[in-house]
Amino acid sequence: MSTSSAAPTPPASPEDQDAQLNAPPPTEPTWLDGMRERLGALAWPLGLAGAVILIAGCWLSWSYTANVLQDLSISGYPGTIQIFAIILGVVAIVLLLMYRGPLRRLGSWLDSAAALSALGIGSFAFMTLTLVIIAYQSGGLININPGGWVSWLGSVVLAAGGLLLRSRETKDALLASVPSWLEIVTIVILLAITLFGAAFALGQDDGGVFVLFFVVLGTLMWALARSHFFTWLGLIAQKNRQVLMLGAFVVAFLFPFTQGGSDANMSIATQVIIFAATALGLNIVVGLAGLLDLGYIAFLGAGAYTAAVLSDSAFATVGWKPPFLLVVVLGACVSATLGLIIGTPTLRVSGDYLAIVTLAFGEIFRLAMGNLDGINGPNLTHGPNGVPAIPDLVVFGWDFGQSHTVFGIVLGRFANYYFLLLLLAAFVILIFVRLNNSRIGRGWVAIREDEKAAEAMGVNVFGLKLFAFASGAFLAGMAGTIKAHQDVSVTPDQYVFLNSAFLLAAIVLGGMGTVAGVLIGSVILNVLPEKLRFISDYRLLIFGLVLVIMMRFRPEGIIASQRRKLEFHEDDEGLAERIEQIHLEEEATA
Repeated sequence: MSTSSAAPTPPASPEDQDAQLNAPPPTEPTWLDGMRERLGALAWPLGLAGAVILIAGCWLSWSYTANVLQDLSISGYPGTIQIFAIILGVVAIVLLLMYRGPLRRLGSWLDSAAALSALGIGSFAFMTLTLVIIAYQSGGLININPGGWVSWLGSVVLAAGGLLLRSRETKDALLASVPSWLEIVTIVILLAITLFGAAFALGQDDGGVFVLFFVVLGTLMWALARSHFFTWLGLIAQKNRQVLMLGAFVVAFLFPFTQGGSDANMSIATQVIIFAATALGLNIVVGLAGLLDLGYIAFLGAGAYTAAVLSDSAFATVGWKPPFLLVVVLGACVSATLGLIIGTPTLRVSGDYLAIVTLAFGEIFRLAMGNLDGINGPNLTHGPNGVPAIPDLVVFGWDFGQSHTVFGIVLGRFANYYFLLLLLAAFVILIFVRLNNSRIGRGWVAIREDEKAAEAMGVNVFGLKLFAFASGAFLAGMAGTIKAHQDVSVTPDQYVFLNSAFLLAAIVLGGMGTVAGVLIGSVILNVLPEKLRFISDYRLLIFGLVLVIMMRFRPEGIIASQRRKLEFHEDDEGLAERIEQIHLEEEATA
């Protein structure tokens, strides 16, 4: 009978012995830990109760007076703002069911607890701001009816439940595998929501409703971002890029049909596209090549003045009247020539010195246009009076100044220009994307990252800088030729330094080097000032605060390229690995 003896335990290494000696002694749970456990167990019921109370209060009257926020004084018939609160409550219930309930399988991919905490905080902010507006417009807190306080209490309970709910480990959203048809349906649904959301926002004349709409929108987007939904959305957008681009163009094309012939809203939309097309040209100079241009608005003005003096206006100073398509090319070439003229002697400098030179160029252009009046110089632009009475375009028999009925919907003058500008924007985006993905684009990025290193590697630094200036100016000049006819007149005061600053701000705010970021930045900087006229004295202050907050918490912009994300978050090893994987996939499919 044999006996087996256990193998001797190897002696602990000196490192293990030191770790055992320095390890803190085990601590027993305190009453605070027990309190946290009990509160954590109440988080889900609290969240559900808060969502239900929030929704229930929407069926009661919120305001004693009927002239506040589109009438919230009727019980049993929710108004627009109350529908916003109902949407927040319903989304909260869905997130709770993802955490514990029939949707738990979906919750294994999305962090529903983090999303619920964001939604709770946003709901509380929404309800608090709503009650403040009601009290301010109706004359005091006494005019807030019980329904408003009930929904506010529900938002407090919902926020408490969301903050107490503990996040659980979820699967990586990048590894989620869904059918291709479901990815396409998701993209189509989101684009449809974007279309009707934009139509609703522009149709709001009440500034309070407009602000609260964006509070709700921001809350929902914050919740989706916390749940990692946008990580998955970015992946499927990359996989279905053609579908996304086609869908986005269709949504933009259908937008005028949702406005019911409103020239006011379509005027804002045309200004957004002109601004975006110009900003995309500046994005080549700033976002790709890394050259700070503070006088870029001059290139837009050069295209506009070219179209004005060659138009059929009685005040035009040039007798030659070429077709408009030729005018577009001429205006773009004039702007590109100015870009070459200013770029050739100045691109030897960089940084702050280049910014000062371009700022001076922008001011020189404005003053020059103001002095070509026949007194201080040749009579080319009529000086400060500019070129007025520019007639509307007539292209292939289509009169842009007349209303047209399409599918029973009246399209006014600004809708006509909107479709033309949409074609221009598509062309500009195509040029930008092709340049960005080419050897030229990679050369620009190399110059932006390290000019000396790029030059040492054989990159033609000066040539690529000059081409960036000329190509950006070319695109701005094209936009200017259409702007002249849409605005009916061209004057020097339209091209001041502040407009150049706003173009640069749109790129920084939206995301340098991206198309979607510039488009979003252009929308924000053009739509918000129009809809927030009731606080016109504080618009620049609010805009400055937003920029400061963005630079602190998201310096890469609202929609940033993967490369820019890595530049601003170098310590994020996980992000670096993901970006490296994405680059390898792009190289494999190229």
